[in-house]
Amino acid sequence: MNDISSFHTNRRTILKLGASAILTTVFTHPVLAAFDPKTHEHRILSFYNIHTGETLKTCYRSSGKLIHRAVNRISHIMRDHRTGEVKPVDPNLLDLLHLIVMEEKPSAPLSIISGYRSPSTNEALRKVTAGVAPKSLHMVGRAIDIRIPGYKTAALRQIAVNLRCGGVGYYPESDFVHLDTGPVKVW
Repeated sequence: MNDISSFHTNRRTILKLGASAILTTVFTHPVLAAFDPKTHEHRILSFYNIHTGETLKTCYRSSGKLIHRAVNRISHIMRDHRTGEVKPVDPNLLDLLHLIVMEEKPSAPLSIISGYRSPSTNEALRKVTAGVAPKSLHMVGRAIDIRIPGYKTAALRQIAVNLRCGGVGYYPESDFVHLDTGPVKVW
């Protein structure tokens, strides 16, 4: 008789758990879908170009879709300030910046130290600055050097390193962090 009553108790428990699982799935699925970041997230970035004084705050991705006009505006503010040349920025770089912004929640825009660099600018910098790569990802719109006013660049560097989304260079003497969408590496 003990075996039969424990069988009924276990059977009831299993049925209750099964019913709960079904009801939870049926009733929470629409709620979870409403918060799906791929369908409802607005990705907004704010920039300040230290060389031109320009500022920009724009939503570059909405509901998972890239907003090309916004990306063009970002490409413009990230242009080579020495030559005026503009190169389209890699959307993956923007997503990396967005991840950092979501982590840090800065009150100030990202300060652009260097965005796109034309081949001639890159070569000129290589002659006077150590560490400028001959095939820099800056020349193809896949790199940016930034700082965030009020935030330690060492902390910014650590966040970027932890994300493991590309190259991260740390330049404490110049107070900026290099980010790119190339292979994961740190220097």
